[in-house]
Amino acid sequence: MAHMITVKTGCSSDSLGNVQPCRVRQRIIRFTIGPLNVPRLRWDVLIVPLAAVALLATWQFVVWVTRYPSFILPSPSDVFSTAQKVIVDGTLWRHTSVTLVEVSAGLILGLVTALALGYPLAKSRRLERLSTPFLVVSQSVPIVAIAPLLVIWFGSGQLSKMLICALIVFFPLLISVVVGIRDVPKELHELMRSLEASRWQTFRMLEVPAALPVFLGGLRIAVTLSVVGAVVGEFVGADQGLGFLINQARGLFNTPLVFVAVLTLVVIALSLYGIVMLLEKWLLRWRDA
Repeated sequence: MAHMITVKTGCSSDSLGNVQPCRVRQRIIRFTIGPLNVPRLRWDVLIVPLAAVALLATWQFVVWVTRYPSFILPSPSDVFSTAQKVIVDGTLWRHTSVTLVEVSAGLILGLVTALALGYPLAKSRRLERLSTPFLVVSQSVPIVAIAPLLVIWFGSGQLSKMLICALIVFFPLLISVVVGIRDVPKELHELMRSLEASRWQTFRMLEVPAALPVFLGGLRIAVTLSVVGAVVGEFVGADQGLGFLINQARGLFNTPLVFVAVLTLVVIALSLYGIVMLLEKWLLRWRDA
C-alpha cells in the first residue's frame, strides 16, 4: 500500500536570526500493513465435503431425470437404506472383516518378502541381473490369470487371497526398496567408513533413513493394490468377503448392495492410505526440524 507524506527540509536561519523558508518535499513511502488477526476460512478443508455433497446431488438428479429402476441405478436413499440394513444384521461387518484380514496378511507378507529380497538386490548388481528377468516375467502375467491357479493350488480359503495380495504388492515394494537404498549418496557412505562405522551402524543410521521417503512412496501404492488383490481373489473363488458379496449381489440384481460393498472397499483403501500418510509424517519428522 502506498502513502504520500510531506517532509520539511532545508530550514535554516541567516546571520540576523531570520528564519529562511523551508523547502517542502513530498515523498511517496511504500509500506505494507501486516495481516490482521482475522480467522480465514479454510477452503482446503471444505473441498472434500463439498465435493461429496455435489456428487450426491448430481447422482440424485440423474436418477430423478432418467428414472432408471433400482437394479440399474439406485438412488442414494436406496443405497443408504441397504447399508443400514446390512450393518444392523451384521452382514457387512462379517464380510468386511474377512477382507481386512486378507488385505493385512497379504500386505505384511509382501512387505517382508520385498524387504528381504530388495536389500540384497540393491547391494549386488550381479544378483539383480540374474533375478530381474524372473521378476519382470512374474509381473507381466496379469494377476487375474494367476488367481485361479492359486485358488486351485491353495484352496478357496483365505490363504489363496493372502498370496494374491502379497503378489500384487510385492513388485512396487521391491522396486521402492532397491531405488531407496541405491539413492544414498556415495559421499555419505565414504563418510561412514571414515568414521569406522560398522555395517549395522551404516544400515541403521544412514541407509534406512535415506531410503524411507522412497520406500514409503511405494508403500502408498501397495496398500491400495492390496485391496484390489483381495477382491480379485474373492471374485475367482470364495464364500465370504466383500468380493464375494459383490458377486452375490450382482447375481441377485441387488445393485444397492453392490454400491454398499464398493463404497466399503473405497473406505478401506482410503483408511490404509491415510495410515501410511500418518506413518510417513511421523517417521520423516526429522526433515521438518
